[in-house]
Amino acid sequence: FAMVLIALLMAGGPAVGEADPAVMAMLREWSLTSPSPSRLVVCHGFGCIFRTEIGFGGGDHARMAAIMASGSASAQAERAAIGRTEAWFEQRIAPITGTAKRVARAGPLAGVGAGKRDQFDCIDTTVNTNSLLLILYQLKLLRHHAIAAPAFRFLFTEGPHNTAVIKDRKTNELWTVDPWTHKGSEVPDIWPLAKWKAGG
Repeated sequence: FAMVLIALLMAGGPAVGEADPAVMAMLREWSLTSPSPSRLVVCHGFGCIFRTEIGFGGGDHARMAAIMASGSASAQAERAAIGRTEAWFEQRIAPITGTAKRVARAGPLAGVGAGKRDQFDCIDTTVNTNSLLLILYQLKLLRHHAIAAPAFRFLFTEGPHNTAVIKDRKTNELWTVDPWTHKGSEVPDIWPLAKWKAGG
């Protein structure tokens, strides 16, 4: 999976709004259509083995707008709001995907093997978080950030790992949005890319 993502980061393709082309290339690599405010496909079970379509309606849009409005004042506030929206998103999809009890850092080191439809590996969380970010962009709820190319790291204590990334529009600083390191419905790590690369 790590090599696939590295190849995708080198790939070109049409951007959606302010999404890096590598995000769209990643979706194509996993044979996923671009999400819309009315629907998205959630990956789970490791490497997008299981795919569950989720429909969003006006109530979902209102909830996302309310959370994101709390972050409108600054880039820092918006990052915090993105984290809260990610936590809400996991709560929203869990009854449908069966992922309410997913564990942090799911994978061999956590004693969780592939094919568990109630778990996310980092491929699943990277795809799902980017899908959520694309929906936030389409709903015009991202004021201070654009969607950057996913990031990759390798730590001996963890192995290969991927995550979604956002870019501060004013400073161009890159920030990771990483829910894989937390249990379901918890706020993800939103760190400067260099800190994330180093493992925090």
